[in-house]
Amino acid sequence: DDEDSDYHQESYKESYKDKRRRAHTQAEQKRRDAIKKGYNDLQAIVPTCEQQDFSISSQKLSKAIVLQKTIDYIQFLHKEKKKQEEEVSTLRKDVMALKIMKVNYEQIVKAHQDNPNEGKNQISDEVKFNVFQGIMDSLFQSFNASISVTSFQELSACVFSWIEEHCKPQTLQDIVIGVLHKVKSQLY
Repeated sequence: DDEDSDYHQESYKESYKDKRRRAHTQAEQKRRDAIKKGYNDLQAIVPTCEQQDFSISSQKLSKAIVLQKTIDYIQFLHKEKKKQEEEVSTLRKDVMALKIMKVNYEQIVKAHQDNPNEGKNQISDEVKFNVFQGIMDSLFQSFNASISVTSFQELSACVFSWIEEHCKPQTLQDIVIGVLHKVKSQLY
């Protein structure tokens, strides 16, 4: 009986070891299958992993290439997302500016509707043109006296120096005030 019980225990131990080995092998196979399925899913999802040449379709992409192409694609998607977020931000700013302009125009229309006679005392188009003409004549005279057109390079240099000298805010203000005094004296 003792021999039988030793044999039975030894047989039981071996079958326990076999069961553990088999369970480990199954778990390892399941893990490998999950990894293989993951790589296959990546190849199906990532556009750059698709096989381009059907003559080599029997050759699979290596796991390293699949991973690198996936990384590249994710980086591309991040850049695209950032660009789209910037576009959305710009569009939101544009919408806000348009809303402000709309409110301002509505206020102008309302003011005009509340005071319809206000526009009758406006300055005539002829007076506006005389003011504009006076400003432009003054600017053209200084431009004509300062600019040389012997070569493009000289023209460019002259234009920049003329702008710096004759288009300063104070200079323009003096020109506008002078023209307004002149037009005022012609009217009265």
